[in-house]
Amino acid sequence: MKKALLVCGLVSVLLVAGCSENQQTDPVIEQPETTNVQENTLREVIAENLASPWSIAKAEQTFYVTERGGSIVKIEDGEMERQQVQLEKELATASEAGLLGFVLAPDFAETGIAYAYYTYEDGSGQYNRIVTMRLEDGLWREEQLLLDQIPSGSFHHGGRIKIGPDGKLYATAGDASAADIAQEPGSLGGKILRLNLDGSIPDDNPVPDSYVYSAGHRNPQGLAWTSDGKLYASEHGNRANDEINLIEAGQNYGWPIIEGKERQEGLISPIFTSGDGTTWAPSGMDVYENKLYVAALRGTAVLEFDLAANSYHEVITDVGRVRDIWIDGDDMYMITNNTDGRGTPQQGDDKLYKISLSQLNSEEK
Repeated sequence: MKKALLVCGLVSVLLVAGCSENQQTDPVIEQPETTNVQENTLREVIAENLASPWSIAKAEQTFYVTERGGSIVKIEDGEMERQQVQLEKELATASEAGLLGFVLAPDFAETGIAYAYYTYEDGSGQYNRIVTMRLEDGLWREEQLLLDQIPSGSFHHGGRIKIGPDGKLYATAGDASAADIAQEPGSLGGKILRLNLDGSIPDDNPVPDSYVYSAGHRNPQGLAWTSDGKLYASEHGNRANDEINLIEAGQNYGWPIIEGKERQEGLISPIFTSGDGTTWAPSGMDVYENKLYVAALRGTAVLEFDLAANSYHEVITDVGRVRDIWIDGDDMYMITNNTDGRGTPQQGDDKLYKISLSQLNSEEK
């Protein structure tokens, strides 16, 4: 009874829809047998010797890749430049922490402005924050604080930020290894957050005067929108039970009350789950032809989720841990994450790869 009261008490305005009958007829999809597709001839190394890279951003033909240790690598015309970053707070050295999400402002070409999510430590504790940074003469400087004191702990920092088709900034916040805060309306932890680009709260957020867009998340690390404007997120489960969720404003995705294939009235179950026996550790993601392409860390693969067929399979499986994906036209770019202390680095790791999705899909048919 206490848990049920907690769910429906997750700010009544936020979860009016979430405390009604769940409209999903079958929110959990049974996955088919996976297949391995090794397409070395279609894969090109764009850059190598990256150090624990986390996020890909791209402007025209120039890439910017964040490294957790506090650098941004500029990659242009085959040349790499590791650019210094000056932050207002000291980067945290906790596991999974550091300089994480990164996205260029829509007017980056004129202003040099980007948005970043990072974990820091100071006298008051360890937190995550979202800031703007400006690039000048090859140096990134923190310029404006947008949102501070997002919970952080030993693990589960979240960290993905993306600008949605509505022009708002979305951020994934983990539960900071304190599962119950995902159900606490006053906490930013275990949530997907939505803010204006100046850091203010959008008037149409599901809860007035709150950055919370959805609740009940454990450690979401990927965001992507399909052409019809639907938002999808990837989320790390508890040991297994990783999830791909269709995100709707004001809904509650259940952690830690339910996970994986479990259901409960008023809570939203995933559209895909790895189940009890499989771990993906899904991270960055993007969309191509109504399919979600998701980086998998412990799954050491790129996973392709076909939304129309309700199925998934592996399309890249021989590069180790994959952290982030960026799709531009018919090309998919991905970064490996074998140097983060949990992988087995090979020569040249970590790398930024380019894969032709049109050729890959034609080979699969």
